Amino acid sequence: MMSTPYPRDLIGYGRNPPHADWPGQARVAVQFVLNYEEGGENCVLHGDAGSEQFLSEIVGAASFPDRHLSMESIYEYGSRVGGWRILREFEQRGLPLTVFGVGMAMQRHPEFIHACQESGHEIASHGWRWIHYQNLPIELEREHLHRAVAIHTEICGAPPLGWYTGRDSPNTRQLVVEHGGFAYDADYYGDDLPFWTEVGLSNGQTRPHLIVPYTLDANDMRFATPQGFNTSEHFFQYLKDSFDALYAEGEVAPKMMSIGMHCRLLGRPGRIRALQRFLDYIEGFERVWVCRRLDIAEHWRRRHPYFSKAALDRLNALPEAAFADALADIFEHSPWVAAGTHPRAPFADVNALHRAMCAVMRAADSAEQLKLIQAHPELAGKAAIRGELTAHSRQEQQGAGLNACSPEEFELIQSLNAAYAARFGFPFIIAVKDHTRATIIAAMKRRLDHDRDREFDEALTQIERIAWYRLYAKLSA
Repeated sequence: MMSTPYPRDLIGYGRNPPHADWPGQARVAVQFVLNYEEGGENCVLHGDAGSEQFLSEIVGAASFPDRHLSMESIYEYGSRVGGWRILREFEQRGLPLTVFGVGMAMQRHPEFIHACQESGHEIASHGWRWIHYQNLPIELEREHLHRAVAIHTEICGAPPLGWYTGRDSPNTRQLVVEHGGFAYDADYYGDDLPFWTEVGLSNGQTRPHLIVPYTLDANDMRFATPQGFNTSEHFFQYLKDSFDALYAEGEVAPKMMSIGMHCRLLGRPGRIRALQRFLDYIEGFERVWVCRRLDIAEHWRRRHPYFSKAALDRLNALPEAAFADALADIFEHSPWVAAGTHPRAPFADVNALHRAMCAVMRAADSAEQLKLIQAHPELAGKAAIRGELTAHSRQEQQGAGLNACSPEEFELIQSLNAAYAARFGFPFIIAVKDHTRATIIAAMKRRLDHDRDREFDEALTQIERIAWYRLYAKLSA
């Protein structure tokens, strides 16, 4: 065993990754990124010591201590022509993407950024400059980050919610988190799913932070690297194979697929066909979610919120009685679920703990399960009126606005509660955090048509969902 803490995470989700639970039960979330870097690259006009060397038609280019007009024109193709070609393709298909915008490049061509905004695309920050930050002083990198956010806010009307440096440094993530205001960063290539991490700050504290991984393999940058793509056929085939593998896995364990694009690379006529063919291909599949990176981050925050690993470690170490007491309120008035779960400890994450608790609940006999169902209060019912709800139930019902029903809504819910109880013999249960008042009422009407066995199982499924929210709330504190 190593005694010195190792700063890298080589384990991740391990054998049992969480179910992403993408919208529409999608088997894969496909996320396209358009990197807008042209005008922010290394150039003596920008105060740099030499010209750009990276990701151009001149593979292995040398850095000149003067203007490199050929390199400049290659980058200019991206902002003058290539970016518009890619943007039109997504506009014609009505598909969203995320733009990684370099601040200096955005400042030189705001019209393109505004066109992306008009189409509903996300504009994430790609830093102030498209340069290497590996060896830059932390003070200068911090200054560039603040400048990038300021310029982004000026051009877009709001600060960025996503961040991607690309050519980052060991200080980048700390600076991003200390600045604050970001829903995610994408400076990571080591997973097929978003994940939470705890970032150490300069004051010695830590802060939870969401990472939405990016890609360097399903990326048109490989048109400009050794052992890369030579034709659009190569790129299309690689994208197709990646999608096919993830779509097959997604039947059981949905993943995300990131695709990187650059205006000056994929925007060339001989390469754009790869994108067109791939978009045609995936349009033939159901249960595919094409989305922005921010959409993935917001979904993950709702469905897979941060939990404290330290809190879970403390829970795992508790003796049976203390463990059962700590989780007694997760399943309404049913501490036996927590007590029966303790022998299965330790748990690697909240999802593993939730699965174990649900397995205990599902293994109980139907009489015990019925008692659990009947322990739940009616929505906007008598217990709510009398102030007798548990803290969890009160917070959940208030969050869905059930304490603010109009007289007509209140009367309708009361009549549906009565009809439901008369038909099934137990109260209507739904995970209200997934719903609004309108969708709750619609579900009550729809589920009245179920037979009792189906509705009994649906009630248990909803209880499992409620327990999931309660566990995350407890372990994120």
